[in-house]
Amino acid sequence: MALRRGKGQDRNGGGVILPTRPADPTAGLIEDPQPGVDVEPGQQATAAVAAPLVPMEQVHAPLGEILVSQGAITQQQLIDALAAQPLSDPHRRIGELLVHTQRVPDRAIGVALAAQSGLAFVDLANETPEGALASLLPEELVRELAVAPVRRAPQGVYIAVADPTIPDLRTTLATAAGDSVQLVCAGLSDVVRFQNRLFSAVAEVDKFVKAFEARSGPVLAEAATERVDENAPVVQVVSRLLSQAVRDRASDVHIEPMGDRVRVRNRIDGALHEVLSLPQSMSQALVSRIKIMASLNIVERRRPQDGQLEVTVDGRELDVRVSTTGTVFGEKTVMRILDKQRALYDLGELGMPPGTAAVYRDVIASPYGMVVCAGPTGSGKTTTLYATMSEIQSEEINVMTVEDPVEYVFPTINQISINEQAGITFAGGLRAILRQDPDAILVGEIRDVETARIAIQAALTGHFVMSTIHATDSTSALHRFLDMGIESFLLASAMLAVVGQRLVRRNCDHCLETYELTPEDHAFYLRAGGQKPEGPFQRGRGCSFCSDTGYFGRVGVYEVLRITDEMRELMVQNAAIEDMRKLGISQGMVPMRDQAVGLIDVGVTTVAEVMRTVYVV
Repeated sequence: MALRRGKGQDRNGGGVILPTRPADPTAGLIEDPQPGVDVEPGQQATAAVAAPLVPMEQVHAPLGEILVSQGAITQQQLIDALAAQPLSDPHRRIGELLVHTQRVPDRAIGVALAAQSGLAFVDLANETPEGALASLLPEELVRELAVAPVRRAPQGVYIAVADPTIPDLRTTLATAAGDSVQLVCAGLSDVVRFQNRLFSAVAEVDKFVKAFEARSGPVLAEAATERVDENAPVVQVVSRLLSQAVRDRASDVHIEPMGDRVRVRNRIDGALHEVLSLPQSMSQALVSRIKIMASLNIVERRRPQDGQLEVTVDGRELDVRVSTTGTVFGEKTVMRILDKQRALYDLGELGMPPGTAAVYRDVIASPYGMVVCAGPTGSGKTTTLYATMSEIQSEEINVMTVEDPVEYVFPTINQISINEQAGITFAGGLRAILRQDPDAILVGEIRDVETARIAIQAALTGHFVMSTIHATDSTSALHRFLDMGIESFLLASAMLAVVGQRLVRRNCDHCLETYELTPEDHAFYLRAGGQKPEGPFQRGRGCSFCSDTGYFGRVGVYEVLRITDEMRELMVQNAAIEDMRKLGISQGMVPMRDQAVGLIDVGVTTVAEVMRTVYVV
C-alpha cells in the first residue's frame, strides 16, 4: 500500500510517495503514530513500526492552515472560502466547501485530514479489493461512514476513512467488524471508487441464475408479465446490471445473445468491457423484463423497438433509453444511461484549446444563424450544445429545445421531448417552436431533409439555431446537408460554424508511467504531425481505479470551422471536401488531429487512443 507524508505535494494532491504495496501483506501499512518517531522520504514503513507520516506541529492544527502549508491552496483561496462559508451553509465544513468552490481535489483534503489526525494517508489506487472483506462490514454502514476495509493483517483490519473526525469512528467500526481496527486516511472519491470495486453489484448474480434455472416452465413466464415479483431472479439480475453500470461510470449496457450464452458489456469511457456472462435460457426473460419497465410491446420480437424508463439506482435518479432489435440468436438490448445528477459542463470545461474556444465564443455571440456539432455517436455533441446553451441563455431571450429525449432538464429553458407515437417529430416540434417567439433554438439532431430545411429557414429568418449531425468532421458535415438535398446557397447563407469533435480517453492519473512507442505507433505519431515531446511519452499502467485499462475519464478534441465569405463561395460551387478543409486550415482552423497530438505530447492520452478515435490516413 502506498503511503504519503503529509508534507510536500504531487500532481494528485498527495505528499511524497513511499514504496507501493510489497509482497508481505502487512508491510507498507502503519499503525497509529507515536510521538517522536518519523519516517524519512523513501524509507520503507512496516506495520511493526508505529510512525507518524506528518510533522507533529500539524496534528490538530486547523485544516485550512494545513492545506496552505502543503501547497494545496493559497492563502487567498482560504480567505475566500472562509468568507463564503456563512453565506452557503454555516455548518458546511471547510474541506467540503473548498472541494466544491475552489475545485481542490478531495485527495488533497484527505492528505490534510491525515496530517491533522496524525494518521497515514493511503493511495487506494495501488490496492486491489479483497473479496473476503466485502462481508466484514455491512455495505450500508460502509457507505454511510465513507470508509473502505482495505486489508486484514495481524494488527487488525486496516480501514481507509475519508473523514477521521467522525465521533467514535474507530469504536463503531471495531464493533461492527468484530476485530481490532487500524485507520488510515484516503480521499473521498478514492474511497467511493474502492467501495464500488469491493461491493460488486453483479457478485451475487450466480445465485439468481440458479434460482431462475430451478423454476418450472410456467413460472418462467412470469418474467413476461407486468405482475412480476420484485424479488424474482430476473428482476434482481436487471437491477444489479444497472447498479453495476452506474458504479462503473458506464454510458451504455449491451445485453447480447451469443448462441450459447448472453454477453453483458458496459461501455466505459467509450470502450466496451465485458462484465458478465449469463445462460442463454435467461435471454428472453431479461429482454421481456426490460421491455415491461420501458412500456414496450413484449409480444413483438422481430421489429426493433425504442423506449425510455426512469429508475433510481444507489440513490441516483436515472433516465434510461432502451433499444431492442432482433438478431439471429434472439433480441439484443441496449440501455443508454443518463444520470440526472451529473453536473453539466461549462463551455470552458469542455477541453477546447484557448484559441479554438475564443473563436467558438465569438461565433455563438451572433443573434442569428446556425451552428452545428458534427461527430459520430458518443462523441459528446449534445454535451457541447448544452454547454453552449448555458453560455447564451439569459432572462432577455426565449431559448427552446426539441430533443429525443430531453436528457438534462434546465429549469429556465423550455424543452420539448420527441414522441413519434403521439405525432411529435423533430420537424413538427420545430414548427411548433417557431410559433412560440423563440430567440434561440436547440434541435437535438438533424436526421432528415425536412428537419434540416426548417432549421435552416429558422436561421435565415433571424433565429439562432444549434443542432447536431452525424458526420466524420466539420467539412464533411457540410456535404451531409448537400447530400440531403439542401440547396448550397441556402446552406452558405445560414451556417455560421461547424464544430467537429471526438472524445478521447484520459490517462489514469493514479498509475501514470513512461513508455517507448512501438514502431507502428511512432510512424502514426509522425504522420499525424507529432514531434518529439520535451519529456517521455506517458500512459496509464492500469490500477484498481481504472479497472486495469490505464484510462479514466475522457476529454474533448475539437475543430471549429468558421464559415467565412471565401468558404461560402466554395460551398456555392459545391467544392470538394478537401478544398474546403484546406481553406479552413489556412484561415486558422486547428484540426482535431493536431489537438489530439498535443494531448499526447503533454501526457493526457496515448497514441493508441488517438489512433482509435481520431484516425489519420
